Amino acid sequence: MRTEDLVMDEMRELFLNGMSRVACTVSLVTTEGEGGKAGVTVSAMSSVSADSEHPSLLVCVHELSAAADAIRQNGAFCVNVLGKEQAFLSDVFAGRAKDRYPDKFSAARWSEGASGSPVLEGALVNFDCHVKEAFHHGTHWIIIGGVIDMRMADPGSPLVYANHAYSEPAPLLEQEEKAAS
Repeated sequence: MRTEDLVMDEMRELFLNGMSRVACTVSLVTTEGEGGKAGVTVSAMSSVSADSEHPSLLVCVHELSAAADAIRQNGAFCVNVLGKEQAFLSDVFAGRAKDRYPDKFSAARWSEGASGSPVLEGALVNFDCHVKEAFHHGTHWIIIGGVIDMRMADPGSPLVYANHAYSEPAPLLEQEEKAAS
C-alpha cells in the first residue's frame, strides 16, 4: 500500500470517529411517484434558507440507497423528523429489521403529502418538499428541497444519534445544574 493511501485510510477512520461524536437528529426521508416508493434513515439533514421562494433544507443520501434515485426521479421527498420514542423506525428504515419488516412502510402509519410523498403520522415534524437541486459529491447525493408543506406534532424531544447510539437532548437547565456541581 502506498504511503498516501495509508494516510487517506487513516484520515478516513479519524474523520468517521470524529463525526460519530457529532450529535444529529434522525429523520426518515421518503418519496413516492414514477420513480418508485422508497425511504431511508438519515442523520445528515439541515436547514438551508427560510428566505427563498420556499424555505429550503438539504438531505444527504448515500448513492447506493434506492431512495437516492427515487427522490431524484420523483422530484419530491418528505423529511420526517423522528421523536425520541421512534428509534425502532430508524432501525427499520436503515435496513436493520428486514426479516421483521420486509416492507419497511408497514412498520408505521402514513398519509400522502402535498408532493405525493409518504408522510409519517406522529413524526415530530414533517417537511414535504419538491427537489430544487441535487448534486453528487463523494459517495452521497446532496439534495436540496423547497418546503411546500409542513406538519408538526405536539412538542416533543427529537431522536438524536451520536457515539453510535440513540439518545435525546438534555434540557438546558439540567445541563447548567450538572456544570455547577
